[in-house]
Amino acid sequence: MLFKHIKISLLFGASISVLAASPATAHFQTLYPSSNIVDPSTGRDVRFDLSLTHPGTQGPAMEMAFPAQFGYMLDGKNTDLLDQLTPKTVDGQSAFSAEISIKRPGGYVFYVEPAPYYESAEEKYIILYTKTVIDAFGAGDNWDAMVGFPVEIDPLTRPYGLWTGNLFQGIVRHNGDPVPFAEIEVEFANDGSVSLPGDSFATQIVKADGNGVFSYAMPHAGWWGFAALIEDGTLKSPDGQSDLPVERGGVIWAHTSDMD
Repeated sequence: MLFKHIKISLLFGASISVLAASPATAHFQTLYPSSNIVDPSTGRDVRFDLSLTHPGTQGPAMEMAFPAQFGYMLDGKNTDLLDQLTPKTVDGQSAFSAEISIKRPGGYVFYVEPAPYYESAEEKYIILYTKTVIDAFGAGDNWDAMVGFPVEIDPLTRPYGLWTGNLFQGIVRHNGDPVPFAEIEVEFANDGSVSLPGDSFATQIVKADGNGVFSYAMPHAGWWGFAALIEDGTLKSPDGQSDLPVERGGVIWAHTSDMD
């Protein structure tokens, strides 16, 4: 995927590089739970699927190495779940799944920090810090808790219990500070129910306001991913001969249901 660079100034006067995406489909780290609402009707066990893919076009997937972090935050405490990951393949590429049992009521912020992905076509690394929220047994809290990732979306809309057509809002933050006029990529996790009229429909693009706040109305039932991308830092190239830019993305997944 090709990007253009836009320099913007943060509130404290520093400058960072935010990436404005081309209309081509975007890279997304998935973190789909089998349900983001747990209650007696669903049971306590939740399955997660983790892959690096292009959800709007149903792939293709890319190779996903073993993550640096996978776990959940509950009441301000982190629980490490890396040992719960099971390798699998998606489109012939490495991916992971996990079966997690939710023990007690609460708002569970599940998150994954994948290993840096080397995008050879663009000579850069991509790290997509990704989260999704599960509400267990009607707790209704903790849905806006921040993991503390370098780039993260601070939700202003509760990301579960949403109807199709609801407006999702969030604040793009970099090291905790809002990012004015950041661009956000939005993709539907296409299950085959949507035929795209053209390439530009795969990835929707919205822009935050001067306070880093963005909005998007989700027009179809299912999972929706929101990704804010910022170029921040460098890592050594695979051959160790040069420093390559790192594209850090804050990703959040929200689910909508049709109103019967």
